[in-house]
Amino acid sequence: MSSRITRLLVGLVLYGFGCALTVAAGLGVDPWTVFAQGLSRVTGVGIGWITNIVGLGVLLLWIPLRQKPGVGTIANILLVGTSLQLALGVLPHPDVFWLQALMLVGGVVLVAVASGLYIGARFGPGPRDGLMTGLHGRFGWPIWACRLTVEGSVLVLGWLLGGTVGVGTVVFALGIGPLVHLAMPLFATRGPEAPSRRAPQPVR
Repeated sequence: MSSRITRLLVGLVLYGFGCALTVAAGLGVDPWTVFAQGLSRVTGVGIGWITNIVGLGVLLLWIPLRQKPGVGTIANILLVGTSLQLALGVLPHPDVFWLQALMLVGGVVLVAVASGLYIGARFGPGPRDGLMTGLHGRFGWPIWACRLTVEGSVLVLGWLLGGTVGVGTVVFALGIGPLVHLAMPLFATRGPEAPSRRAPQPVR
């Protein structure tokens, strides 16, 4: 149990740090971070704190979908955005492309490793993952359609609010699934209840 808790906590903190790397790179971020970035620019509240607030708001949408949060769900809301916010305070924001690209790739890889850790700990999905599975369970929509609808909506809205959409958004979308697929077997909980090697794509 203590090993699983450690993996959960380390994974969520690293996830936030990985997201901070992609934000600091300035080449574009994943859809939910685009949304948080847009809200941050409109409200003046830090992007990490906005990430936590959005996570809480998404969790409230679980109620009509009859989803039940786990320990990992609550920890996700508290830690990912906090780690993101603190990391942005110390990370450089380069304007040289090769440094930006290096930070972007490093961030995506770190998010994948972090996902392997916290998903493999099996303490429940993040609030955004639960929203996808809740829509699937409530309305029978395919998971891909739920993901496309929700992430497409937050991406467009975030972009309209001033969030950064760019090559990094594409790199994240294309790279995160295969990288998590590689990371999951490395960090999956061993034993008869270990999850399948076929990993879900994380959205926090």
